[in-house]
Amino acid sequence: MTITGNTGSAPPAAPPDEGILARLGRTMATHMRWVIGVWLIALVALGAAAPSVFTSLAGAGWQADGSESVQVRELAEQHFGGNSSAAVQVVVHSDTYQVTDPAIQQTLADATDLFTKDSRFGAVVAPQPGMTISPDGHTGILIAGANASTDDMVSAVDQLGKELTALSTDSIEVYPTGASALWSDFNKANHEAMIKAEMMSWPVTLAIMVLAFGSLVAAGLPLLLTLAGLVASAGGLVILNEITPISVWAMNFAMMFALALGIDYALFLVARFRDALAKNPDPRAAVAETMDTAGKAVVLSGLTVLVSLSAVLIVPAPAVRTMAVGIMLAVIFVLAATLTLLPAVLGKIGAKVNGGSLPYAKRQQHRSPLFASWASLLHRHPWPFGIGAVVILIALIIPVFGLKVAMPSIAVVPEDAPVRQGYELVQEQFGDGAPGMLQIITSPDDAPETARIAGTVNGVAMVTPPQPAADGSDLVMLQAVPSVDPSDHAMGKIVGDLRAQLPESALVGGAPAENLDLQQALNDYLPIVIAVILTLGFLLLLVALQAPLIAIIGTLVSLLSTGAAFGVAKLIFQDGHGSGLLGFEPQGFLNGWGPVFFFAMIFAIAMDYTVFLLASAKEHYERTGDPKIAHIDGLAHSGRVIAAAAAVMVAVFFTFALADPLPPKEMGIILGVAVLLDAVLVRLILLPVMLRLTGKAACWSPAWLRRALPKISFSHG
Repeated sequence: MTITGNTGSAPPAAPPDEGILARLGRTMATHMRWVIGVWLIALVALGAAAPSVFTSLAGAGWQADGSESVQVRELAEQHFGGNSSAAVQVVVHSDTYQVTDPAIQQTLADATDLFTKDSRFGAVVAPQPGMTISPDGHTGILIAGANASTDDMVSAVDQLGKELTALSTDSIEVYPTGASALWSDFNKANHEAMIKAEMMSWPVTLAIMVLAFGSLVAAGLPLLLTLAGLVASAGGLVILNEITPISVWAMNFAMMFALALGIDYALFLVARFRDALAKNPDPRAAVAETMDTAGKAVVLSGLTVLVSLSAVLIVPAPAVRTMAVGIMLAVIFVLAATLTLLPAVLGKIGAKVNGGSLPYAKRQQHRSPLFASWASLLHRHPWPFGIGAVVILIALIIPVFGLKVAMPSIAVVPEDAPVRQGYELVQEQFGDGAPGMLQIITSPDDAPETARIAGTVNGVAMVTPPQPAADGSDLVMLQAVPSVDPSDHAMGKIVGDLRAQLPESALVGGAPAENLDLQQALNDYLPIVIAVILTLGFLLLLVALQAPLIAIIGTLVSLLSTGAAFGVAKLIFQDGHGSGLLGFEPQGFLNGWGPVFFFAMIFAIAMDYTVFLLASAKEHYERTGDPKIAHIDGLAHSGRVIAAAAAVMVAVFFTFALADPLPPKEMGIILGVAVLLDAVLVRLILLPVMLRLTGKAACWSPAWLRRALPKISFSHG
């Protein structure tokens, strides 16, 4: 049986010279039932796994693979009963009792019983006088060694955390602390904030879509398509996690990014479909034209996003890599839905895409008179607008040169989180540096010299006696207690001095050292990531637009908006401007993964709009050969879509600014500001001005390059 869409008759033959994407769109529209059937099967299969996405994914992975601190952690887990940075510390405090009193001893025994029943924990060490019992005797720290991966240890705290805090009584406080507990509470707080922000963004997004399209059906389609992509990507991440640990942050980022990007793509295609349908009432032909024009821009935009994010994979940090993988997977599913499911639905509903139209929408044209007037104004007066946009962007870029980055402090965890309460209690009873003890592993022969030198390093308050390996191996561990908070900038010098001055056999690790090593790896790889993204972005634009000058311009202007976004981030999150209004306490630095990860995300979004605008301009240039028509009509046909897409992205991202935890707030504001600056100053001013000033040269390419590149045309018919 032939599936014929909504006409009830055999589809007309496709033109013989129709492009691949046009044929794909026509096929999807013709075989709508098969397409929807396949997607339903996929969504049911992947959707079955999707609900467990946040409980299945990994909670740790914030480390620099191969670093000295990771070596120390692995040695501690193998030879010292798991007393590593991943060990769980349980702080027990009472104003009434001392640690040696029966009441607290019973609480410690109950906690020990919980740990010994769980194979993920190694040796359990009771509070020790002079080390893990406070000077006044009212606070003790029980240490449960790590006998599993860092991800499993975070999961263990997820599951046992409530049972441990439930041991508290009216006179005894119990708090799990340590790196594993910190990541458990940190992930939990951020996940709740992300879900809350995501739910807030949907109605705002729908409202913007209705205003942009003037039609309830046209506005609803992008949301449905994006939802399908999100469900598929959530299930895909759960399945992928069975092969290799995937950070829970991968889904957090994927949810936000896929929503914004998926709506962008669907919006671009639906807008073009409505225009094609107005010229040709055959839905299949309209779908074919849509895919042959806007579809190419969407494919190239998707490839640009994937290429930008793939550059992050070179950073040797599991959490950072898997965050990129999560977003890439979501983009792939959203792209697949946009190129298959959306054409099938559009081919089925045809003119019903305008269903539920608002009164003003009946007069709405794909070629926006408003943006045509704006483009004409830019064409007549390019210099004032171009110079103004560049001056604003450069002014916002200047603060970037004073940007500081570091791994997040305890301040990013809510004040009522058990790990933060325990952390502050440890500092109060044992000193500022007690929550961030440094671990030193060395040979027994070098132990005395190691202890002596470590004790003389400025910033080290105390060094514990050497502890022999539990398995009898030829190693000993010492612990150095810093005199400063683990997030203090002085910690970098303390760790650096220890590594420089201690005997060659000594390795320095611990949670603060792991953060410092990860930050160093992120700093080292940042220039490489930027270079790879810029190079690959330029090459993709070159292939797409077949013109070297406009490919260079498109890449460089995207760099301007990216730099400006980080300048704003420095003013807000490092300097604290607007922190009272936004409801956060500045750390004095930007979270360490920001430059690498947000650069890739912002650049991907910026190139997304670049492709939309330049593809539209090139389509009109191919049709007319007149650069003026290309400049004006390119913006007239894409301006409304770019403005609506940017409004959706800004709304989605800025809802995360309302979150209480700092990381989603930081992410939402940086990405939201980036999109706002890019859409207003770059895509709707600077890039059209550059097209005007370069004229025909923008679309020129040498004959040898045209022969070398695959032929891509954005015009249809």
